[in-house]
Amino acid sequence: MRILHHTMLAAGAATILALSAGAQQPAPAAAPATVPSGAPTIDQSLEMRTAGVPRISPDGRWVAYEITRTNWETNAFERELWLADASSGQRLRLTSGKGSSFDAQWSPDGKWIAFLSDRPAILAGAKEGKTQLWLIAAAGGEARELTKVENGVNSFEWAPSGKVIAFTRTDPESKARKDRTEKYGEIQVISGDYSMTHLWLLDVPGADADAAHPPEPKRLTEGSTFTVGGFSWAPDSARIAFSAQRDPDLGSADTAQIYVVTLADKSVKKIVDTSGPNNDPVWSPDGTEIAYSTANANPYFFYTNSRIAVVPAAGGTPRVLTGQFDEEAAPLAWGPDGIYFAALQRTYSHLYRLNPKTAAIERVTSPDELIASQFSFTRDYRQAAFVTSTDNTFPEISVSALRSFAPRVLTDMGSQLKVFKPAIRERIEWTSNFEGKVSNIEGILLKPADFDPTKKYPLLVVIHGGPTGVDRTNLAADRYYPIEIFVAKGALVLRPNYRGSAGYGEAFRSLNVRNLGTGDYNDVISGVDYLISKGWVDPGRVGSMGWSEGGYISAFITTFSDRFKAVSVGAGISDWMTYYVNTDIHPFTRQYLRATPWDDPEIYRKTSPITYVKSAKTPTLIQHGGSDRRVPIPNGFELYQALRDQGVPVRMVVYPGFGHPINKPKQQRSVMEENLRWFGHYIWGEPLGTDVQ
Repeated sequence: MRILHHTMLAAGAATILALSAGAQQPAPAAAPATVPSGAPTIDQSLEMRTAGVPRISPDGRWVAYEITRTNWETNAFERELWLADASSGQRLRLTSGKGSSFDAQWSPDGKWIAFLSDRPAILAGAKEGKTQLWLIAAAGGEARELTKVENGVNSFEWAPSGKVIAFTRTDPESKARKDRTEKYGEIQVISGDYSMTHLWLLDVPGADADAAHPPEPKRLTEGSTFTVGGFSWAPDSARIAFSAQRDPDLGSADTAQIYVVTLADKSVKKIVDTSGPNNDPVWSPDGTEIAYSTANANPYFFYTNSRIAVVPAAGGTPRVLTGQFDEEAAPLAWGPDGIYFAALQRTYSHLYRLNPKTAAIERVTSPDELIASQFSFTRDYRQAAFVTSTDNTFPEISVSALRSFAPRVLTDMGSQLKVFKPAIRERIEWTSNFEGKVSNIEGILLKPADFDPTKKYPLLVVIHGGPTGVDRTNLAADRYYPIEIFVAKGALVLRPNYRGSAGYGEAFRSLNVRNLGTGDYNDVISGVDYLISKGWVDPGRVGSMGWSEGGYISAFITTFSDRFKAVSVGAGISDWMTYYVNTDIHPFTRQYLRATPWDDPEIYRKTSPITYVKSAKTPTLIQHGGSDRRVPIPNGFELYQALRDQGVPVRMVVYPGFGHPINKPKQQRSVMEENLRWFGHYIWGEPLGTDVQ
């Protein structure tokens, strides 16, 4: 799902629900399993730092970026801001202390950096603070808090003049809502209790301004007819283009349109009014046109290509420019030499330049085997900063000229792995067949550093979510699944880019429409068979795991197949009917299954793992966030009880308060240890242990 990873922040301990009564086996112990030499422990994996969100200064001399680190005391992945000299690579920490600081943006003159931070609330003792806007001199010094708004700041952008910052914030609860709560207590009206997000303006204070009394923000848009998404300033600093949909409901994404607001009189004009989503507006350098991403009125936008279109800033007929580009495209920026956008290409990703007059597209980045993302540009669009990696390397902050592309790495995050022996990652390809259609499927195979092709190894399949996710060949810190430990224990790991994965074009992403589960399973099992045919795999020791869509496919494996010895279902769908009526993103199901359950109950039955549960035999671990709205927890309970009734070994672990992702280190530690023990027992024959009382 394209917005499957919507974050629902909350804290809570894991709750162990049960192991199948039919299995009559003890539950896993809380103590971690033994970690083989050469692999990072689970805690070491969770403590690995990552670098991202590079923002190059207007003159290209410096790059501000974020380092994410683990704070066990606060049970949080916290972000801090760093600066790197683009020439020498010298690195300086810009922010520190409790809480997170992130989303650094340079002032147009390069003298100031504005950023978001939750530090004041964290320092005051709150578990999770509301983010406010802060300002710090690029040369360093004390940061100043610019806002103290209720509900915090969502996003912001400097005006080209450097005198004003626009930001979005979600409106506080209305007086009517507060009065209702006072009278009746907490109640919720479904599809009715919305808080809209709107644009605000803030005058940027001078260096000698009173830090204790920052300027008051001024509202720019208001009302209950739309909620604001992304936005960008016009070059003249007098107008702002923004996307907005009718309400914050994820099911309303198709109503997203493009608007322009004029600062002088706060007048708002809708300039795009085609079936959406229409998002990501960026201005032409002369301020006469706006580029944006569009579904181009395609009702099946969850798996079809988004395209880049251009419309006159005053309104008019849009022109679609990337109709022949067979992947997702959304504009990043519009420079003097064209519109820049990034796109996936199989397991790699690149930057492209689009000519708005001819619609010609040229790839900027090289070589072919490059994974590049998160681009930012200098004022003259001659240089860019970005995150980059290649096969078997860790992502790093890099810079390069755009006309003679040659990345220069500024960080050294990969040094964290020098004391270990990471698995070797390589792309493999096999053929898969479903109802007479043959597809080439690509995947990533992880092998031990001392791989011996004459040996037979256990095989663990790790399935990505989405389904429009994609697995790559670069290194990454393990989170949900202790993959490096599995490989160090002597396993192969297959990460299949099954049909529906991004990076392979619209037709490939459409192959699992109305055959979710069955087609996806075929792609997984054909990959397993391919590796068995190579003589590398012990067919008696094969397991599967995955989160979200990967959890759904793993649930399908549990009920549909007897080829696997153990399965782990993370936040997976077990019954499409149960999913459809509980999820916060109903259009996803209607688009992929091309029907509601009332119109075509058979397709919902055919593609649901629960349909085949009478034949289930595979021991299954179920993990789920207790407050998951994307894949609501009834899916987990339904699979759990059905497996118990069938006498299948099953264990369910719930993380109260968490949404779709489990996004705090202590709970991720639990997720990883549970998987390590589960597969350690069923694949390697290790004891499960006993529960902590």
